[in-house]
Parts: sequence; structure tokens; C-alpha cells
Amino acid sequence: MTADGTDSERGDSPPDLDGSPEPGSAEPPALLLRTPREGTPRPVTTPAELAEAAAGLAAGHGPVAIDAERASGYRYSQRAYLVQLRRAGYGTVLIDPIPLPDLSPIDQALADAEWILHAASQDLPCLAEVGMRPRRLFDTELAGRLLGSERVALGTMVEQYLGISLEKGHSAADWSTRPLPPDWLNYAALDVELLIELREVLVAELERTGKLGWAEQEFAAVLNADPAAPRSDPWRRTSGIHNLRNRRQLAMVRSLWQARDRLAAERDVAPGRTLPDAAILAAVKANPKDVADLGKVTIFNGPRQRRLVGYWFSALAEGRDTPEDQLPPLAQVSADPDAMPSPARWREKDPAAARRLAACKQVVTDLAAEHQLLSQNLLAGDVIRRLAWRSVSPVTEENVRARLVELGARPWQVELLADRLRAALLAPPSAPAASEVPASGPAASEIPASGPPEPAADEPAG
Repeated sequence: MTADGTDSERGDSPPDLDGSPEPGSAEPPALLLRTPREGTPRPVTTPAELAEAAAGLAAGHGPVAIDAERASGYRYSQRAYLVQLRRAGYGTVLIDPIPLPDLSPIDQALADAEWILHAASQDLPCLAEVGMRPRRLFDTELAGRLLGSERVALGTMVEQYLGISLEKGHSAADWSTRPLPPDWLNYAALDVELLIELREVLVAELERTGKLGWAEQEFAAVLNADPAAPRSDPWRRTSGIHNLRNRRQLAMVRSLWQARDRLAAERDVAPGRTLPDAAILAAVKANPKDVADLGKVTIFNGPRQRRLVGYWFSALAEGRDTPEDQLPPLAQVSADPDAMPSPARWREKDPAAARRLAACKQVVTDLAAEHQLLSQNLLAGDVIRRLAWRSVSPVTEENVRARLVELGARPWQVELLADRLRAALLAPPSAPAASEVPASGPAASEIPASGPPEPAADEPAG
């Protein structure tokens, strides 16, 4: 689910726009779009309705706007609970994938169309689960980033580029709820209402700034990206675990986390709603000797946890009884052969690498400013660190280009950066300034080179 989303019922009423100025406002506010221009359609729930929607979308023309709503924070799975589409010549359609888990007829109807999504990497996995996979993609969020926008939420971009404010309010809703309330559907439909118009403006801006080719490469990279690899030791992301300094305590956290994950998956309930991270840490620190003792821990004596206290105690005891040779290490051991230490330790472990890192970061910063980009959108921080930690040899432009490609940089990034990074690797400054090498932070080997933000610590990784 994107940061902003909506749906509603098809009709002939004009869009509800409210552009009245606010008292004391120096500038007229953006027009507020409260409802879709043709009304809010009723969700499609039967095979016959799905076939009709597929035929209508196939008969439409131009690109198709698509969004999906999930129940992140409520459900364990990341499945789609509502799919919204809009295409010129047909209008908006909302599809309920609960009674209709196979949306391949829609996929076939749109096989030749460009799909417009906002923050596509968030929605593509759940769309693939229902049989929908784009062949061509336009990602409005990525386009905004390439144009230098720091705030790329859908509502923000629609207001910036179209001068229209979308009625919002249900981004954190539990979309597994049935029936879906009318105002939620209205909200969801608005997520695709203006995506086509937004794409047109963004294409013009990308062409004007010479970045359309860059955008096309970025979109292709999203389409062709491999699924994210399972996270190693995901239990180590339990909130507050950094306060533990005992291997047996870590084993108890691991056992409780795994028990929670099994139960959450079985019930399709978000792990954090099954048992909060704070409860895991509280149980480990209390180290109860029996079920009754665990029941005295505040968070376990409430009505939601009391009937499961025996289940949680068994998991806790299993972790506490872990054989010495199976206890987890205090620090995660990376399986990455190119694993790097935290940048804060580079000056101590390899001063030359620290200098290379500072020089390469400066190149990216300068070029990003020159092309009106944020540094992280010009080149991922993990790519910079890996290039600096194990520099190519010999340091030639050809070798730098090859290494950037190996690390996942796109052709436009390689073209812009290769020569300057070569110079930085050959002639770094004598010593990095304190601000150029972070004083703290996760090890670079733990930071993905690209992709959407990681889920919260008490949410499933996939």
C-alpha cells in the first residue's frame, strides 16, 4: 500500500473540488479533490464482473494507473486486499482479490499497456501474487526522486505538479476488513484518479531536464529486480535487543521471536500484534522460573496474553536451555565474503579505505548537486562503500565501470560517475574529515544496495 490510497462507486457526478481560500491565506490553496470524477465504483467481486472489467480495460487506451492496498501492521501476509485500476476510455475499477484471487484476466487485458504505479517496488510483489506483472512500468515516485524532490508521497507530488490536494485519511487502515467502508473505497479510488495526469507532467519534466532516459533505466531495474533475499537472523531486529549483552539472553529472544513468528503466520496476524517486541524483552529480562512467574510480568497478565502464557513460557525455556555450543554470537556474523566493518571503524582498520570513501562520497555529493539530485538517488550508499573498501586494481576507468556494473549501478550512473570516481580512488584527500565518515550506524554489509525501506522491527520481512 502506498502512503496515500482510495476507491469508490462509478457515477456521472462531477468531481467534488473545494478551492475556497483559507482565512488569512496569502496564496490560494490547492484544489481539494474529495471524490473521483465519475464517482466511486463498487468493488468487483464475481468472475462475471471480473471478465467485464477485463474487457473494458482492454478496450481502453493509453497507460493504466494501478495501486494495491495491503493490511501492513494488521496481517502477517503482505497480500493485496484491494486492487485499483484506471485507464482512459474506461475509467476506474476496484477489484476485491479475496473472492477473486486470480486476476490473470486483468493482466492479459493490460499486457501491452504501460503500468503507472507510485513506489512500484512496494506493490509489485502483492500484484504478482494475484497474477499481475507489468511488462512496462512508470514509477511516479522514482520519477520525482530523479527530478530532485525530497518529498515524494503521492499526495505531495499531486499537489506539487497538478495543484490538486487529495482527500486522505485511511493510509493506516486495516484493508482486510469486510465490507470495506464507503469512505475507504473513496480514498482508495483517489489513489489512481490522477496518476495518468501526473505521469504526463513528470514525463515532460524528465524530458526537459534530460533525465527521461535515466528514468527508463530505473524503471527497468525495478521490473527486473530479483526478489529480496531472506534476512539472516531476522530476530536480531527485535527492538531493544542491543541492550542485551548475554548470549543466553539472545537465545531466549531468538526462541520467543521464532515462536511468535510461527503463531503470527498461522493466524495471519502481524507479529507485533501477536506479541510486542517489548514483551519479548520483558520476558527475557525477568527470566521467570515457571509459567506462574511469567504471568506476573505485566504485559503477560492481560486478557490477550494470559491464555497463551504457557506457549510463551515453553519458547522462553527452550531458549534458556539451548546447549552452549548452539548459543548465538553476541554480534551477527555476516556470510558475505565482502563484508565490511562499520564505517566508523574504517579509519582504525584501513585508513586508506577511509580516505577513498571520503573522496568518493564527495564526488557523488558534488555531482548530485550539479544534476539536482539527492546523493542517494545518484548512487546507493552501499555501492559507494563497497567500491571504496576494496578498490579496483589497477584503478582504471574501465575497471571502475566494471565494478559499478557488478554492484548494480545503472548505465546512466556509470556514465556520470566512472571517471570522477576513478580520480577519487587514485588521489583521495590526505585524511577524511570527521563528518565524512559516520561515527556510528549499522555495518554496511547489513544495508541493502537498493530497494524499498525495510519493514519495522516487529513486522515480517516479506
